[in-house]
Amino acid sequence: MHTLHQDLGVHPAVNASGKMTALGGSVLSDTVIAAMGEAARHHVVMNDLITVAGREIARATGTEDGCPTTGAASGVAIAVAAVIAGTDVSRIEALPDPGDAPCEVILPRGHSVYFGAPIRQMVALGGGRPVEVGSANKVTAGHIAGAIGPRTAALLYVQSHHAVQKGMVSLAETVEVGRRHGIPVIVDAAAEEDLRHWPATGADLVVYSGGKAVGGPTSGMICGSAARMAACRAQYGGIARPMKVGKETLFGLVQALREYGTGESADQRTRMEKLAGRLAALPGITTRVVADEAGRAIHRTELTVDREAAGRDASALAAELAAHGVHLRDHHAVTGRLYIDPRPLRPDEEERLVAQLTAQLEGEER
Repeated sequence: MHTLHQDLGVHPAVNASGKMTALGGSVLSDTVIAAMGEAARHHVVMNDLITVAGREIARATGTEDGCPTTGAASGVAIAVAAVIAGTDVSRIEALPDPGDAPCEVILPRGHSVYFGAPIRQMVALGGGRPVEVGSANKVTAGHIAGAIGPRTAALLYVQSHHAVQKGMVSLAETVEVGRRHGIPVIVDAAAEEDLRHWPATGADLVVYSGGKAVGGPTSGMICGSAARMAACRAQYGGIARPMKVGKETLFGLVQALREYGTGESADQRTRMEKLAGRLAALPGITTRVVADEAGRAIHRTELTVDREAAGRDASALAAELAAHGVHLRDHHAVTGRLYIDPRPLRPDEEERLVAQLTAQLEGEER
């Protein structure tokens, strides 16, 4: 059967990198796809749907209310806009110009990340002025407290594998500083898996991706108090208008949230240990199983590439595999390390990965 993939010349990728935006986020379950199809067949009052989707987000996160978004990036922009403009229509319509409202958003320098775009730009889209404090590998609560002034609107904490993990102020310390000074704390927890943990830290607004750990369509969500979420929804009359979420996406996100955490999770460590054993015999490859650097419950197979024995370095090997439709996690390729993430990888795709990697390293083109 001829598929649209074939018609467009865009072939399905083997994703061993993770639930990445660059590779389309998640593969959706049949029930999520069915929910999106149901939405596509009917009209609906969008304000009502956004409100009830917020209730589903609240149920999943253990918060008072939620606000759906197109993704975690737009979620950060909307959260910033909400703390600056609240529900004041004049201020909402003036953003990203904050006028005389407090607009500085303080974040640790090691959290000023690039995730496909700079986090600073998301802050600016919401009318904020990012203020980085400390050094790339050393930020304390004192750095944050010392930067607070009359123009401070929020503190931003980025919980991500993109962020520097060494020498950073903790979220607990950040929340304590925020509480002491009466400044709200926004947490970007885009790819985190425990949806209830981050709001329970005392953060005021927590932003998640809906298309990564949750397994929904490309989407996102903010959660927090009812008042904060009312302010977030109000931004759809301002800077969030070009970030509006469609009814199909909202149905898919709600269905994914209802399913999230109910399925049986595979034993990632055992699976990755077996894979590591199979790949260890390849020329120039040393393998081991490692835990996620940001502390999530994920185990991956690490491939250390010996340039001389493998005939190419890690970056070149990753590029060769990608040219054949197989994508490894290459964040640390410059250090000679590649990773295989089990979460998006089906068993048949794992076999294709092994075959292609073997062909590349043993000199047989496929």
